[in-house]
Amino acid sequence: MRYNALMKRLIIVLAFLFSASLPAQAPVAVPVGKEPHHHLVLENDYARVFRVSVPPHDATLLHQHDLPYVYVSLGPADFINAVAGKPEARVVMTDGQVGYSRGGFAHIARTDAGVPFDNITIELLHPQGEPRNLCAQIVPGAASGGCGKASGSADRGHGFSVEPQLETQEMSLDLVRLEPETSSPKLALPSNSLLVCLNGTEVRIDVDGKPAKTLQGGEVIWIDGGVHGFASNPSKKASTSIQLSFKDNGGGAKP
Repeated sequence: MRYNALMKRLIIVLAFLFSASLPAQAPVAVPVGKEPHHHLVLENDYARVFRVSVPPHDATLLHQHDLPYVYVSLGPADFINAVAGKPEARVVMTDGQVGYSRGGFAHIARTDAGVPFDNITIELLHPQGEPRNLCAQIVPGAASGGCGKASGSADRGHGFSVEPQLETQEMSLDLVRLEPETSSPKLALPSNSLLVCLNGTEVRIDVDGKPAKTLQGGEVIWIDGGVHGFASNPSKKASTSIQLSFKDNGGGAKP
C-alpha cells in the first residue's frame, strides 16, 4: 500500500513538471466575421462591410484579416494595435480619416486610452494589386497616381465636389462633399459603387426606379452601376461621404 501511494505521488509530480515545461499555447485568431465587435451590415460579390464598435477600456478578440480592406474612422480614435508577431503600436486617427490595409495578418484592437473605437471596415473580395495615392496620402510609401482636379457643380454654386483619394486595380475611392441644402447634378453611374456617410453628417440618395434613401453618419448604401441619380444634403450642415467605385460590374448587394 505504501509503495502504491509513493508511486501515485511520483506520477503526479512528474505530470506537473512535464506540463509546466510545455510552451504556452498561442491564442487562435478568429475570422473577422466571427469577431463580436464587427457587425456585418452589407455583403455582395465585391465587398463585405462591417460596422466596428469597441467601447472604452475594451478589446477585440485576436482576429484574422486575410483580405485587403478600406477603413474609415467614425469619430476620433486612440487605440492600441497589437498585430500578432509584432510590437504593439498606438494608433491615433481623426474623425473621418480613411485608411487602407493589404491584409494578411491577425491583430487585437484595444481601447486602453478610454476612447471608444468606431469605424467602418470594408473588406475587398477581389485581388486589388498595389494601391496608389491620389489627392490624399492614404497609404504611407505607396506610389502616387497624381491628383486630378475635383469635379463640382458650377450651376449650384460649387456646392458639390468629388475629390479622388486612392485607387487600386479594382476600385477607386473618392471623397464626396455637399454643402448644406445642396444637390449634385443628375449623374450617370457607370460602375457599381458603395457610399459611406461619414460621422455627424447626412446625405440623401435618389436613384431612378428606387425609393429615395437618407443616410446618417456611419450608414452605407450600395448603388448598382448603369443607373442615373443624384445626391443631396437636406441638412443645414456640410455633408461628407466616401464613395468606392468598383471597376468590374457584376453582383449587387445581398439582402
